[in-house]
Amino acid sequence: MPVSTYILPVLLLVASNVFMTFAWYGHLKFKATPLALVILASWGIAFFEYCLQVPANRMGHAVYTAPQLKIIQEAITLLVFAAFSTLYLGEHLRWNDWVAFALVAAAVFFSVHDWR
Repeated sequence: MPVSTYILPVLLLVASNVFMTFAWYGHLKFKATPLALVILASWGIAFFEYCLQVPANRMGHAVYTAPQLKIIQEAITLLVFAAFSTLYLGEHLRWNDWVAFALVAAAVFFSVHDWR
């Protein structure tokens, strides 16, 4: 199979995670905005996340198992969130956050490696 068969689902998951991170956490910079409004805005943003995530998983399942897709998605979520919290929210990651991220990266390695 071409490399793009393996890479495209991952790229779509990255893009979908950017949308979902903004849907879940973007409102934290707008604490004075009414909750009902941020919920509606989050739903609107999440629509675009699903437009990317569903095809990513559909295409990805041709080359990855469902557990592999999930653990890849979790690792991507952490990377996107680390960048988001630092660049958008201005929060610094602590050493133990990096250790936790490294453990998830290890989980990805163990999940996608063919151990037969």
